[in-house]
Amino acid sequence: MAPVLIDDPARARLTDRFGAELAGPWCDALPDLVARLTARWGLEVREARPGNTGRTLLCTGPGGDLRVLKLTPDPEVARLEFTGLSAWAGCSRVVQVLDADLDDHAILLEGLVPGTELDGDVPWAQIGELLDQLHSVEPPGEFRRLADGLEFIFALSERRRRESPAAGHLSAEVLAKGRERAMALATSGPVTLIHGDLHPANVLDAGPERGAVAIDPRPSLGDPSHDAIDFVFVPMREGGTIDDGIAALAPHVRGFDAERVRAWCVAMAPLVALPALRRGERTPFTDAVLELAR
Repeated sequence: MAPVLIDDPARARLTDRFGAELAGPWCDALPDLVARLTARWGLEVREARPGNTGRTLLCTGPGGDLRVLKLTPDPEVARLEFTGLSAWAGCSRVVQVLDADLDDHAILLEGLVPGTELDGDVPWAQIGELLDQLHSVEPPGEFRRLADGLEFIFALSERRRRESPAAGHLSAEVLAKGRERAMALATSGPVTLIHGDLHPANVLDAGPERGAVAIDPRPSLGDPSHDAIDFVFVPMREGGTIDDGIAALAPHVRGFDAERVRAWCVAMAPLVALPALRRGERTPFTDAVLELAR
C-alpha cells in the first residue's frame, strides 16, 4: 500500500503554520509534486513523516539506499535550510544535501541509519562537537537575523497561547517578558551561523561510527549560545536543574558562555513550556519551566 502523503492532521498543522490560503492549495497539489520529483531522482516513497513546515518523505534511492525528500509550501523555508546545509557541507554531525530543486521548494538529503531520535543518556561530547561544527563555518549566503526569527515565533506563540488551554497557565505578560529578554540577548553578544531549532528530536542517531547528527535547521545569524538551550533543559525534564545541563555540556563546547546560556534558557522558558500547555498537559517539568519564566 502506498503511503499517505498528506492526511488531515498534517494539513491542519500546515494550515496553523502558514494559513489556509497557502497551505490548502499546496496540500492539494502535493501528490503531483511528489510524483514528478520521485521520477526525476529515481525515488520510491517508503513513509511520510509529519512536520510543522512541510512534509518529510523517507524514500528508497536508485541504489536501494535511504534518502529523504523534504518539501515545504514556503520557498523561504526551503532556501534557508538549503543554504544553511550547504554551509555545513562536509560537517560529519550535520545531515548532508544530495540535491535540491528550490523552484519546487524541495531538498533531497542523505538518509541516516538507524535515524532514530537520541535514546536514553545524551551523548554530551558528541553534542559539544556538533555545536562546535555548526558555529565554525562562514555563512555562504544571505540569512535572516536571529532577532527577526524570534519576533515571528513569539508573535505566533502568543496567538497559539491565546487560542488554546495554555492561556489558563501561561499569561500574556509572562510571554511578553520572555520576548523582551530574548530580544535583548539576540541584539547583543557574538554572532555566528546557528542551527536555530536544535533540540533532541532534531538530532538523530546515524550509527556507531557517526553518532549524533543534526537535521532540520532553521538557520540564522545570531548568538551561538541559543543553540544550547534545549539540551541544557534535558536534565530538568528528569527532575534536575538548568545548572545540571550547563555542567554536562560546558566541558565539551569551545568558548561555552554559561551566563548567556542560562539567560537564554530563562528568556525562552515560556516557549519551552507552551507545546505541552497547548495540549492541556501540566507536569512537574512545565511547572518548573514556568517558574523559571517568571
